[in-house]
Amino acid sequence: MANTLDATMSPAQSASSMLWSKVPEITLFFWIIKILATTVGETAADFLNVSLNLGLTGTSVVMTVLLLAVLTAQIRSPRYIPWLYWLAVVLISVVGTLITDNLVDHFGVSLEAATAGFSVALIATFAFWFAKERTLSIHSVFTRSRELFYWAAILFTFALGTAAGDLAAESLQLGYWVSAVLFAGVIAAVTLAYVFLKLNAILAFWLAYILTRPLGASLGDYLSQPVANQGLGLGTVGTSALFLAVILGLVTYLTLTRRDAAPVSD
Repeated sequence: MANTLDATMSPAQSASSMLWSKVPEITLFFWIIKILATTVGETAADFLNVSLNLGLTGTSVVMTVLLLAVLTAQIRSPRYIPWLYWLAVVLISVVGTLITDNLVDHFGVSLEAATAGFSVALIATFAFWFAKERTLSIHSVFTRSRELFYWAAILFTFALGTAAGDLAAESLQLGYWVSAVLFAGVIAAVTLAYVFLKLNAILAFWLAYILTRPLGASLGDYLSQPVANQGLGLGTVGTSALFLAVILGLVTYLTLTRRDAAPVSD
């Protein structure tokens, strides 16, 4: 077993010989940063597209190039580095949002069709991942193959979450605040099912991960949109800056403490 230590090793030698996951341990910090990153993905995409007048195509090109560069560095890194990992998550959040926006705005794909299509793509990713690796656990992401599957799944969760969030808030006319409460309630239900009904841990994680995307997007829209559009009117700049500052503080703390570094488990 990868995490079985030689009894003849000293504790320091044993710790250094362990395999470490390329992704963080699932703690409260993980979920807080994930939701904040999701919100930034929504507001930053709007800021670059509208406020800086890059347009949807220009924003998509710039952010995709940045994402590919950061993901390359993340995959080549021999270990989990908090700032690099979470920078990749923020960028993939933005790109996932832009993929959905391009399909809907440029190609006329309905939000219903986009939600269904990304659901199928995500299920297919999980199917191929499991067929090759025999696990979907993020606690065993230490090979390049597993990491590629992991990031592909992350991308589709963001694109799916964007489509589902817009579908609830706009097409179904629930509004941003009601949509946020709705998705938070479903996440709470998944958590209770995991704690009390012994819902499979891997299934519970991925369900929660998918649902935090529309939750964060709804919160981002609610905070940034004008009061006339049922928002709080903080704007995309103010919302993005506030949440990025909190993310930076938390990631700095995790970098210094290594509290979310996770040894590999099969």
